[in-house]
Amino acid sequence: METLKARIRHVPDFPKPGILFYDITTLLNDPGAFRDTIAALGAPYGGAGIEQVVGIESRGFILGAAVAHQLGAGFVPIRKPGKLPWKRHREDYALEYGTDGLEIHDDAMRQGQRVLVVDDVLATGGTAKAAAALVRRVGGELVGLSFLIELQVLGGRGQLTGENVSAVLQY
Repeated sequence: METLKARIRHVPDFPKPGILFYDITTLLNDPGAFRDTIAALGAPYGGAGIEQVVGIESRGFILGAAVAHQLGAGFVPIRKPGKLPWKRHREDYALEYGTDGLEIHDDAMRQGQRVLVVDDVLATGGTAKAAAALVRRVGGELVGLSFLIELQVLGGRGQLTGENVSAVLQY
């Protein structure tokens, strides 16, 4: 996994001062690293009968679609409010200052379909917790959540108590 860590660019003070941004575009443009990333994200769920992979906007779309292909599953986007054109459900979650939300189409999956949520970073856990709630609201059976990067100091895993959480890289 150190090989993958070496492919991630660290950008200080982005998007605001004091934040260290983990830029995965340098990993995505390396064919071998990208292939290894997708394999590692999907590996814990290879025999779990995943039927749908949910990707959280926006980098979760890139990773989630590739994991869905690897697992032979469908792909479902979870988006920021106002981006989906059909009937949808919304889940709001807390930010450091204020709130934000995520939405999913109300017909994104059939009742009881086995679902894996994929995203690039697990930070405070609010986004992932909202995504899990949306999956369940539309009838999905949440099998797990898979992240490329877990920022352990931010405690996001604690927001997902009782969930099957995996992360390829920890910082």
